[in-house]
This record gives sequence, C-alpha cells and structure tokens, in this order.
Amino acid sequence: MAQGINFGFRRTLPLILGVAIGFPFMIGCVGLGLGKIFDIYPILYTIMKYAGAVYMLWLAWKIANSKPASENDTKVGQPLSFFQGAAFQWINPKAWIMAVTALSAYTVAAHYYVGVAFVVGTFVFMGLTSASTWAMFGVGLRHVLNDPRYFRMINLALALLLVASLVPMLWH
Repeated sequence: MAQGINFGFRRTLPLILGVAIGFPFMIGCVGLGLGKIFDIYPILYTIMKYAGAVYMLWLAWKIANSKPASENDTKVGQPLSFFQGAAFQWINPKAWIMAVTALSAYTVAAHYYVGVAFVVGTFVFMGLTSASTWAMFGVGLRHVLNDPRYFRMINLALALLLVASLVPMLWH
C-alpha cells in the first residue's frame, strides 16, 4: 500500500511482480527439499512462529507511531524493484510460516509434486491479486492517507488489525 501511495500503480508494478513470483518460488524451493530442514529440526518452526510474531508486533508499533511523509521530512526515494520484492520474501518470517503451513496442509504424499505445483500456482495468482489490490488501495487512498487528520486513525486501525492477525497464528 505504501508503494501505491508514494509511487502510483505503474511504478509499483515491478514490486507486485516480485512478490507474486518471489514468494511462490520460495514455496517451490521449500516443497522440493528445503522444507526438510523443518522435518529434521521441528523447533525451527516454533522459533520462526514466535520470531514472526515479534516482527509483526514491531511492525504494528511502527505503523501506529508513523507520521505522514510531510511530518517526517523524508524524501520519497525509488520504488522497490522486482528483485527487492522477490528477495524480501526470503527474509520475511510470515512468508516462511505461510509456505510451510500451506505445503503441510495442501499436499499429500501420493501426489506430492502435483500438490506443490498446485500450491505454487495458487500463490502466483493470489500474489498478483492481493499485491495489486493493496497497491490500488494505496493509490485510491493517497489523498486521505496524506491528510494528518485521517492518517493517525487509519494507521492505528491497521496496526490493531495486524496485531489481531497474530491470534490465529499463535493459537495454532
């Protein structure tokens, strides 16, 4: 959404494609063998779950306490590139948890590689859809989000929703 606000939809397209291709690529790698690390060391999944929760709490704090760009006196730089969007998936704890969970839930041993391909294909489609939607929300809400009167309310709501999204992850 931030990329859409700051750069518009067209300049955000490389990031959208990077996320939509990078995350499914990571899922494919996990499904084709990298996920065995979690079978050998199951504690890694638990560590990643709680590290991801801490990261999301930190992110919610940053969102809740951020100020409009005009108040931060920061210059808008360059939009994230395709490769930056794809690479970010590999350091995002939420992405790892989602990859392992999706492969565990939606693959069966008898047709494992077909299941991996199905999960990868689904995430390509969902990545394009969701990243494009968030970018369009950013473009559409640009004037509202740059208004200090609404900025704080919207950011608090987004931060609270992010914290609320932890409940299912931590409950499981």
